[in-house]
Amino acid sequence: MTSTTVTTNPLTAGQLPRFATAATLAGSLLAAGTIDSLALGGFDFGSTVVLAAVIFLPVSYLLSRSVEGRRRAADRMATSLVTGAFLLALLPLVSLLWETLSSGLPRFDAQFFTWSMRNVIGAGGGAVHALYGTLIITGIATVISVPIGLMTAIYLVEYGRGALASGITFFVDVMTGIPSIVAGLFAYALMAIVFGPGTINGFAGSMALSVLMIPIVVRATEELLRIVPNELREAAYALGVPKWRTIIAVVLPTALSGIVSGVILAIARIIGETAPLMIAAGFTNSINTNPFANPMMTLPVFVYDQYAHPGVQRAFYNERAWAGALTLIVLVMVLNLIGRFIAKRFAPRTGR
Repeated sequence: MTSTTVTTNPLTAGQLPRFATAATLAGSLLAAGTIDSLALGGFDFGSTVVLAAVIFLPVSYLLSRSVEGRRRAADRMATSLVTGAFLLALLPLVSLLWETLSSGLPRFDAQFFTWSMRNVIGAGGGAVHALYGTLIITGIATVISVPIGLMTAIYLVEYGRGALASGITFFVDVMTGIPSIVAGLFAYALMAIVFGPGTINGFAGSMALSVLMIPIVVRATEELLRIVPNELREAAYALGVPKWRTIIAVVLPTALSGIVSGVILAIARIIGETAPLMIAAGFTNSINTNPFANPMMTLPVFVYDQYAHPGVQRAFYNERAWAGALTLIVLVMVLNLIGRFIAKRFAPRTGR
């Protein structure tokens, strides 16, 4: 008996070859570039990409349907649309990062992180005063917000019942959506009532940021506490452990990694706020490490001030503004990485 080797052609097997998508995309780009050059008298990258997508989608669908059938063609169409939406959403981010890096790296030097803008006109200077202000104001806001948000979430999950809990949940939702400038006006008005009109300092900025941070901490902590298994609570109650100690010794440690990562993400959310700090913390070109006296500059306000109020030599002010924006992006990226590390490293282990 002799064996016969049968060679199967992908086209006759009801399946397109692997290179079909890439080949169709390359052909669509070539056709779009040709049509674009003939119609507009020159090549334009943006219009070519849009026209290539318009050509690629129906051609890919018809080709797949003729070989693979209707269901497979619809699946390929959906995959192409999702991939295109992802690339479209990624485009502004990549453009922003490229512009920030290209414009901010020339002043991302040692002088930028060691000098302030005191008595600086034109070239030179730095943002060390704004960096100090950002760290101090954000740190105080965290100290204010975390205990309040944590205890509020514990009350809503473990104790809250009836109208009071519903009211707190409603106001937390309202605070989540308030404009940031309203928080700045609230902090300014509160400081004016307590310490007198015109009181602008770093602590007022921290109060404004805490108004924005508290609902984020409450929501993040509340969701994490709710997913703690009730079996853990019931086991502690069965051993005679009181409720308050069960919360401290069982519930909070179980959700600790998620709570800490949620707090860090909340810090990353407020560290770039500009409007409330312009009103509550004010402007200054000097280093101020006392949050209870005199205005205190922060990085977002520094970026705004350098771009909106340039001197005669505008290029130097724009360079400092882009370097400040790059510093903010690096800070937010570091905070997000820390949050992810904590969530992964200290997450409770399941199983044996």
